[in-house]
Amino acid sequence: MIADYTIALEGSTYAGSVALLRGPVVIAERTLADFGIPGKGGRTEMMLPAIAECLGDCGIGVRDLARIVCGSGPGGFTSLRVAASVAKGLACGAGIPLYAAPSLLLTIAGAPEMPSQGRYLSIATAMRGQVFALAVEVGPDEVIRPLGQPSLLSEDEATHEAERMNAVLAGPAARHTLHPHARGVARMLDWIIDSGPCDLDTWQPSYGRLAEAQVKWEAQHGRALTPSG
Repeated sequence: MIADYTIALEGSTYAGSVALLRGPVVIAERTLADFGIPGKGGRTEMMLPAIAECLGDCGIGVRDLARIVCGSGPGGFTSLRVAASVAKGLACGAGIPLYAAPSLLLTIAGAPEMPSQGRYLSIATAMRGQVFALAVEVGPDEVIRPLGQPSLLSEDEATHEAERMNAVLAGPAARHTLHPHARGVARMLDWIIDSGPCDLDTWQPSYGRLAEAQVKWEAQHGRALTPSG
């Protein structure tokens, strides 16, 4: 029987991660150092060796992989772009499909221990007093699924929304301090595969908001930045 290997990448925060799966089981993983600045330390130079180390731990190569899964955000613009570029490059080079998984879902699914049954409001820092938020449900059969789409809320709105839906607030500095991690792909691999692969020509992660540089440019020029602008 041919082993079913998946490499998963997550880069929505400054502390990215890589996980290698055989079937639904994590067999190697790495967590990248959080320098607090996405470009510091060379994120591209950190993620590629982490992938190589995971593959080397298990004695396989990129062409032994059945698929690549990349966290799709929302999150940090630079770190998301790096992870997406690496994932697309590997998928194109090896001729294997690329799948995407919401990073806020990987916050719950990537917890070191299986989260208890119930509802969670998964959040990630969006700066300017705001958070990215996604309602998530963990079912009695340990199936983890999103409830709707990610949204951008103020910190107070996120707290009120969690109370309204009787959900546990989970994320950085929340009641449950969790961070997205690539190993979470193992707990929802079937759901990811059933969602279908990405179109490599058009897929890009969801940044959740405009890049800081674009916001400053538009404020300075008093108009929206267009591709030709």
